[in-house]
Amino acid sequence: MTILRPAADWFASRVPAFDPAEGPPPRELLAFFRWCLAGAWPWLIGAFLVSALAGTTEIATAFFLGAIVDSVAGETEGYLAQNAALLAGFLLFYLLLRPLTFGTSAAFNGITVMPNIYPLVQSRLHRWTMGQAVTFFDNDFAGRIATKQMQTARAVTEVTSEFINVVAFAGASLVGSILLMFAIDWRIALALAVWLVGYVALFKWFMPRIRTRSKARAAARAMVTGQVVDTITNIKTVKLFGHAEHEDRAALDAMDRLRDRALAFGRMSTSFRFLLMFCAGLLPILMIGGTILLWRAGAASPGDIAAAGAISFRLSQMTGWVSFTLMALYSNVGEVEDGMNTLAHLHALTDAPDAVDLPGGTGDIRLEGVTFTYGRGEGGIREMDLHVRAGEKLGVVGASGAGKSTLVALLLRLYDPGAGRITLGGHDLREVTQDSLRRRIGMVTQETAMFNRSARDNILYGRPDATEAEVIDAARRAEAHEFIEGLRDHKGNTGYDAFLGERGVKLSGGQRQRIALARAILKDAPVLVLDEATSALDSEVEAAIQAALERVMEGKTVLAIAHRLSTIARMDRIVVMEDGRIVEQGTHAELLAARGTYARYWERQSGGFIGVEDVAAE
Repeated sequence: MTILRPAADWFASRVPAFDPAEGPPPRELLAFFRWCLAGAWPWLIGAFLVSALAGTTEIATAFFLGAIVDSVAGETEGYLAQNAALLAGFLLFYLLLRPLTFGTSAAFNGITVMPNIYPLVQSRLHRWTMGQAVTFFDNDFAGRIATKQMQTARAVTEVTSEFINVVAFAGASLVGSILLMFAIDWRIALALAVWLVGYVALFKWFMPRIRTRSKARAAARAMVTGQVVDTITNIKTVKLFGHAEHEDRAALDAMDRLRDRALAFGRMSTSFRFLLMFCAGLLPILMIGGTILLWRAGAASPGDIAAAGAISFRLSQMTGWVSFTLMALYSNVGEVEDGMNTLAHLHALTDAPDAVDLPGGTGDIRLEGVTFTYGRGEGGIREMDLHVRAGEKLGVVGASGAGKSTLVALLLRLYDPGAGRITLGGHDLREVTQDSLRRRIGMVTQETAMFNRSARDNILYGRPDATEAEVIDAARRAEAHEFIEGLRDHKGNTGYDAFLGERGVKLSGGQRQRIALARAILKDAPVLVLDEATSALDSEVEAAIQAALERVMEGKTVLAIAHRLSTIARMDRIVVMEDGRIVEQGTHAELLAARGTYARYWERQSGGFIGVEDVAAE
């Protein structure tokens, strides 16, 4: 094994498994394959040629069989001396050349192609999908998108592998078989060629239909996955509303559609296999029978009959293997098309070709005539002008639908405004890279995002290169250290090593927000956005965290959105939004003195929340 290890390592390192792709994935099938496999082509072609060489050994086997039969049909005296070259070639072929060819072909497929092509394609699809705008994910199931990625990567890998193994191997075998039959008699070669035409015609009729049904089956399978994942992701809501039967019905409907698509695929593939086996049984009759007739006429030798028999039996056996594999290949092509139609969409939100990284330490925010609306012109903000000076603490108030969250989404460049422009530190957001922009903004939201990773990893997401001491310090400042030390997951991990469950389901809402606060504290970005950052906390914990937040906000530009007005009363300035516009702005005292919308909110709330009655009052 140690002798083979260097050779295996050489084969394993031929294809760069994680190289990024150039440009977007095309939406045309062959171009999509070229995009997926770019960088691997020289070694794939090499694997194809070695597989073709292995296919020719089948012909050499028949040739040696025929030659050996003819050699023993003659004089037996001095047999070894007279046939030394033939016997030496026979031994060399079977003991060295054939094993070496098949071994090299197997190494290319099992070490170079299969283990490397899947991660190559998967990583490229994943990177491309990660670059999509949030609307791409809003419009689909998370489980379905993930399934499409894995399904497409697997299908591309299978098509590549089987094309090398089957098309190259079987193609070389067929071409070599025809040439060998020509060496025996042109009429036998003609019979083989006619049979091959019928064989190809059968494939030509069935394969597009199998491919179409496979594509439909793949789409139905992804919908089942999406439905099931959606239900499991929201399992608490399902149980709270007592809708297990409703979700079961939805899942069964999706499974029923998958069953129908699978049955359509099964009926077509069964018909194909039956006719193909009939065609395979016809081949030995044509070739052996034809060669016997030639032998009776003195035009063929016993060795020719043996060679024709070996070729016909091998091709007949190969027919079943080839048909099964090509059917799977076409099925995989259908799955690639299905995945391509979902994943190969151009990014709706891209960096400009000359985009630069946003310089650090910038916090001055300007919105100049900014308008953005969602579908049908509803929601969003309209003709907004707003200047937030570097280091200013700005509170944003408004009823639901007033445009507060849209303002934050535009600042993070999750969307581009339809009109106007937004700058941060004097830089137009469309002229800087999205990643560098978002690295300059720390954010804590009402619906905190937690990964099913350890508490440490969730906090480190704010700054992955932070030290353990910095992580613990951030947790202490967010009032999270004490409860983190008491965590324990189902695998026995404790404290900062404990996993939090999917979306942090093992934590209370207040605990999730404190970890999110620790993450933002660790990030230490010049701009801090607080979107209902303390809404899930009880009064005692909120008071402690408010004090921590005041320390964190020092020297930063802050946008604080809150329905609980007491949390933003001490902001430098407060803006009040209605229907996507700023209707009032000033300090807490100035707005109360103005006796306008903010004053009514304050009077009605009495430390509570802005409710729907405030919208109705307008």
